Amino acid sequence: MARTLETHHGGALCHIYLWQLFLRSYLASILLNETLESISLDLGFSGNTLAEGLVVSTCLGGAFIGSLFSGWIVDGIGRRRAFQLCALPMIIGASMSATTKSMWGMLLGRLFVGTGMGLGPPVAALYVAEVSPTFVRGTFGSFTQIATCLGLMGALFIGFPAKETVGWWRICFWVSTVPAAVLAVCMEFCAESPHWLFKRGRGIEAEAEFEKLLGGPHVKSAMAELSRTDRGDEADTVKFSELFYGRYFKVVFIGSTLYALQQLSGINAIFYFSSTVFKSFSVPSDLANICVGIINLLGSLIATILMDKLGRKALLLGSFSGMVVSMGLQVIGASSFTSGSAALYLSIGGMLLFVFMFALGAGPVPGLLLSEILPGRIRAKAMAVCMAVHWVINFFVGLLFLPLLDQLGAEILYSIFAAFCLVAVFFVKSSILETKGKSLQEIEIALLPSE
Repeated sequence: MARTLETHHGGALCHIYLWQLFLRSYLASILLNETLESISLDLGFSGNTLAEGLVVSTCLGGAFIGSLFSGWIVDGIGRRRAFQLCALPMIIGASMSATTKSMWGMLLGRLFVGTGMGLGPPVAALYVAEVSPTFVRGTFGSFTQIATCLGLMGALFIGFPAKETVGWWRICFWVSTVPAAVLAVCMEFCAESPHWLFKRGRGIEAEAEFEKLLGGPHVKSAMAELSRTDRGDEADTVKFSELFYGRYFKVVFIGSTLYALQQLSGINAIFYFSSTVFKSFSVPSDLANICVGIINLLGSLIATILMDKLGRKALLLGSFSGMVVSMGLQVIGASSFTSGSAALYLSIGGMLLFVFMFALGAGPVPGLLLSEILPGRIRAKAMAVCMAVHWVINFFVGLLFLPLLDQLGAEILYSIFAAFCLVAVFFVKSSILETKGKSLQEIEIALLPSE
């Protein structure tokens, strides 16, 4: 039994750590916060806000494209090969960005990187859910959020010399190719998802992968449970329209809405523009970014510990509730009733608390939860649709935040974000099923009406 659990944990941890490498790669590619100024000077578009915006938003556009097609790719070639495939455009794009002499070359490179960004997260969520033990699936799923935090902080530190060292931004892009290449090579030695193999009618291979992951004594029970919901029919294809009506509509709606509310909470506006708020109180932007990164990492570590103890729903409720309170503190700090040190403590304290509460649940839970509640037959394609919603709203929040801030003011805009967080609390309370300790097959049977 001990050997079995060791094999089980070891195999799954191998996969999670490889995904951490991937996330560090893609986040190391997004070094534009620290390097955009030097890039614009070297490539001749300094002062052109439209061009600078395009360099950032092109990456998000590529992510939307990658996520939209990720379901068909991951179902067609498998989870393991999809991991390797998503590393390829990131290596190509980062290399193009590192060597380009023009803005157009940079835009093309960012488009490639974004495509890999969009393809990667759905693949990771599916893979983690399908190879992890039920009783620690939440913990393993949370590791991706920790990897995100480490990637953000690594990108921040690597980008520091860009302001003083000419051409340093090119080195930043070259660095990001290394973990992507490591991922592509190491995934060759990792297990394929038994769920995908069984769905493709390759039952013998699925048994072999289960043996690697679980150990021999558990293979028969794992295959029997898999057979309860999956028919193992390779020809059983999913039409895109099936995701939007009938028995699958509810789970796709839940997943898309959860991702929409995550982004409408204002978290990316906080990440993108936190340094601006700190600067308004004469706090250096470097220190601001470090503080936000540490708080984000701390919250993610706590979420990893609590995910399989408190459950996904409890963490989401606590997270969004805390985000309402912390955004309320920022509203008070931005109002005319506070000034001086009170405004400083409320604004910065509220912002750091917001990031912490986000990292406790609203950050790590949606990706994990979606990979659990989506039925095996549509899991990859439905995940692609939900992630596409994520990237679209991410793009528009980043695009519209500053114009709305100028027109409405921080007090009203932060109140709108707080309202979306409150809506999320009620949505989670009424619509989200607790998945802690349940197998993927048990969750599917509980959620889907009978055919």
